Amino acid sequence: MPSQQKKVIFCMAGALSFVCAFGVVTALGTPLWIKATFLCKTGALLVNASGQELDKFMGEMQYGLFHGEGVRQCGLGARPFRILFFPDLLKAIPVSIHVNVVLFSVILIVSTLVGTAFFMYNAFGKPFETLHGPLGLYLLSFISGSCGCLVMILFASEVKIHHLSEKIANYKEGTYVYKTQSEKYTTSFWVVFICFSVHFLNGLLIRLAGFQFPFAKSKDTETTNVAADLMY
Repeated sequence: MPSQQKKVIFCMAGALSFVCAFGVVTALGTPLWIKATFLCKTGALLVNASGQELDKFMGEMQYGLFHGEGVRQCGLGARPFRILFFPDLLKAIPVSIHVNVVLFSVILIVSTLVGTAFFMYNAFGKPFETLHGPLGLYLLSFISGSCGCLVMILFASEVKIHHLSEKIANYKEGTYVYKTQSEKYTTSFWVVFICFSVHFLNGLLIRLAGFQFPFAKSKDTETTNVAADLMY
């Protein structure tokens, strides 16, 4: 492929990586990962509420990896509350999973920024054939994509398997019991998904630039090896 086209492809991949890194940094600090509604089960059973009456016992919350906010309702009016994971909720949530979500998000940001630098270096510099070259680009795209995938899997398991929203709603609520009614992933979660997809796309762009996937032998190399074997 002509050198000019490679520059365009690497610049495009570098720009996509930079936008991804900026997006994940923003997503990390916003409370826009999950939006959930929850029912005050104690109050609803006490008055035998049904139909539209349940609206008086329905609360909602929206939170991210560090903070959020919500409103509890149990028939006596709305009670706003703040969500702070560190240090308030450490005893109520699966700490190891939550910390790993944050950790892999940070690794995702760092590896994406390094990948951006490598793409630009390959576009305008004279890359080595080792980590600064195509091998490094493939490696960083793989690491970043894997981290994005792990962030989504771990966070989804924390929400769905470990019932994170329910634990937050019931935190320090000795009298009332709350039950999650609905949960949906919001903007920040889908930013991570887009970032994961972009790293997969970057791998294809590297291949489009004419560089083979790691450990894939070219036909010319195989022909050379066969000829060398025949000579011996």
